[in-house]
This record gives sequence, structure tokens and C-alpha cells, in this order.
Amino acid sequence: MKNKILTAVIIIVGVIILSLTRIKYNKHNLKKLVGACMLAQKQTLESFNKEESRKYCEEAIKKKITNSK
Repeated sequence: MKNKILTAVIIIVGVIILSLTRIKYNKHNLKKLVGACMLAQKQTLESFNKEESRKYCEEAIKKKITNSK
């Protein structure tokens, strides 16, 4: 009985830690994705505007994230 409770507590703590990690690094991952998208646009487009590219990439990535959920 004691072993089952300990296992349950460890699983619950693990889930909480993973959730907090996901929240903390979510912005970091988004920043990396936007940077990669901007780099790809810079290589493929003849006229490259940094601000327009950033807006487009952020919108496209957020749209894909919300569609995948």
C-alpha cells in the first residue's frame, strides 16, 4: 500500500514538473521557430523586410499551433 502511494506521488510530481517546464520554455521555442522561419524567408525572397517577416512568421506559427491542438 505504501509503495503504491509513493508511486502515485512521484507520478503526480513528475506531471507537475513537466507542465511547469512546458510553460517556462514555450516562449523560447516560439522565438526559435520565428527565427528559423525568418531565415528561410530571407533565403527565398528577393525583397526581405524584417518586421513584415516577423509578423508573418508569428501569425503562421501561432495558427499552426492552435490548429494542432
